[in-house]
Amino acid sequence: MWKRSQLKSNAKSILKGNYWPAFLVSLIILITGGSHNRSELGSGAGGSGGGSFVNIDAELFFLAGGVILLLIVLRIFIGYILEVGGRKYFIELSQGNSNLGLLGFVFQEKSYFNVFMTMLLRSIYVFLWTLLLIIPGIIKAYSYRMVPYILADNPDLGHKRALQLSQQMTDGEKWDIFILDLSFLGWYILGAMVLGIGVFFVQPYYDSTNAELYLKLRENAIKNNLTTQGELKLTGN
Repeated sequence: MWKRSQLKSNAKSILKGNYWPAFLVSLIILITGGSHNRSELGSGAGGSGGGSFVNIDAELFFLAGGVILLLIVLRIFIGYILEVGGRKYFIELSQGNSNLGLLGFVFQEKSYFNVFMTMLLRSIYVFLWTLLLIIPGIIKAYSYRMVPYILADNPDLGHKRALQLSQQMTDGEKWDIFILDLSFLGWYILGAMVLGIGVFFVQPYYDSTNAELYLKLRENAIKNNLTTQGELKLTGN
């Protein structure tokens, strides 16, 4: 059992003296599209017009399309890896280890392809469920919420098992996780009022709290024999 107040209190305590490195990691995760409070899905843009503006509209359309395509490519081939590295950073930060080098730990572990495929499948599944209906898509997003954290612990874990374990960890917890997200709404509204840039300063608090959530869910999963320390490469920690 976990309480929102305790997770957030732990996160505040952890960020003391480590805020700015955590801010940098959160900013990288946010820029590469890996934040939990941003959709995995991209949105297109188009223009319409006539007369002398046809060529301009066409140029803007292709420019916007090119930018969107570039962002999607960066998200898939780099963002997934940096997100898992960022989750690793916040997991380690909860134990007093602030190491920015963890952002690229997947490359050091030579687990790029497995992490890439698992995160890509996660995005595809959420996207397909969202195409079916919005609500099932949101539910699936919460079901697979812990995938990057699981990969942060064991980047070699197979994609089927990583997705399955995330579903098991969040079973019966999704509503409470949703309420946890809502509890940050006031902070984000306040941040948006400060020229919109204030939201960036809230993000480390949010990311640290989510790492605390994962640690509690991981602890519960081990207690309930859903996984083992060995499977998550925690032996000796």
